[in-house]
Amino acid sequence: MIRFENVHKSFGNRAILKGVTLEIPPHKTTVIFGISGGGKSTIIKHIVGLLQPTSGNIYVDDVKVNGASDEELLHVRKKVGFLFQHGALFDSMNIRDNVAFPIYEHQKLSEDEVEKLVDEKLSMVGLDPKIVKYLFPDELSGGMRKRVGLARTLALEPEVILYDEPTSGLDPVTSDLISQMIRRLQETLGVTSILISHDIHESFKAGDHFVMLFDGKIIASGDEEFFRTTDNPVISQFINSRSEGPIQFD
Repeated sequence: MIRFENVHKSFGNRAILKGVTLEIPPHKTTVIFGISGGGKSTIIKHIVGLLQPTSGNIYVDDVKVNGASDEELLHVRKKVGFLFQHGALFDSMNIRDNVAFPIYEHQKLSEDEVEKLVDEKLSMVGLDPKIVKYLFPDELSGGMRKRVGLARTLALEPEVILYDEPTSGLDPVTSDLISQMIRRLQETLGVTSILISHDIHESFKAGDHFVMLFDGKIIASGDEEFFRTTDNPVISQFINSRSEGPIQFD
């Protein structure tokens, strides 16, 4: 469904992606690991055309995203849901209106249908609509805001969900809850998911397929067993970094 062909991306003189070739398996959760600032977010922003590559091509369902027309890009974006790192909720809107926002933007439904859809999506991410629907984002915990953001992402029933550091800034218990929820949604809905993270241990709970981005290149891909047993020094140090301190690469 999604593939990158020799994608390079530079910002001025700084090269971020240096020839990324990657194919995302459909109906699975692919986790892209890498250090902070290493280009993970840059990869997923290319999928929806928020960034254009310096060279190379990106395809979503055989539509070449770079250079696509506005109509083609809209077609791609309707298939893709994007959960931003901090939820990106509208502070001036209550939870009900936040979740309903994309529904009003893209669908013509009655108020009863909108209400039913909002309740359904909130329930899907483990939130009780009767309790949270008329609260505002600043009245919720960080984990609840992430779940509201996911409910809004699910509102248009995307075929692809992009998760940008979904457990960042959360306590271990809430991180575990979010990881389990990502796994459950993928299995229930059969969506294709891409999760970017620097937390390799938490992401093992959610992912099926794993990719390591280092120095702007994909240096390894495989399943959890491969990542846990590989003698690749970069991956080994990345996995052990939680207990051994910051990563120091030669």
